[in-house]
Amino acid sequence: MDKQRCGWCVGDALYEAYHDMEWGKPVYDDATIFEFLILETFQAGLSWITILRKRENFRAAFDQFDYKKIANYDQEKIDHLLQDAGIVRNKLKVKATVSNAQAFIKIQDEFGSFSDYIWGFVNHKPIKNKISNYKEAPANTAISDALSKDLKKRGFKFVGSTVVYAHMQATGMVNDHEVTCFRYHQV
Repeated sequence: MDKQRCGWCVGDALYEAYHDMEWGKPVYDDATIFEFLILETFQAGLSWITILRKRENFRAAFDQFDYKKIANYDQEKIDHLLQDAGIVRNKLKVKATVSNAQAFIKIQDEFGSFSDYIWGFVNHKPIKNKISNYKEAPANTAISDALSKDLKKRGFKFVGSTVVYAHMQATGMVNDHEVTCFRYHQV
């Protein structure tokens, strides 16, 4: 018998695997949080499946999402990335990845970890919504608005409220699995 999944992922093996193994699972590891943040910023204006299909290329191009290395990228490395057909070659987003890595490290220095900082916006526990159909999920909330505003104040780019809410969903800060989905009660 097939598992009941959220409607947004059904029918695409890559989407289903991502949904089943990652989406909505609480993430507290700074390196993984950074990876999702970068992928979400590149997703802005594109479909998530486009980013998922290029994820391994992004991982290779951006030194396994090592934010300490990315924070030190020079113009030569940026130019190299802009020639890489395996990723989204958006100059502003590539440059934002470097400045976001630098801002990420500053937050770690201030809060001890980026995880402590970002999870503080939800009182360090996931918000569990009761979504019947994935189309009911909001694109943003008052919390994503506040987090977006604070990230921008700290120097982050491409972190509008919708991008931030998608990041919150992906990293399990908010559980927007449909209530009939097998993952709803697992996270």
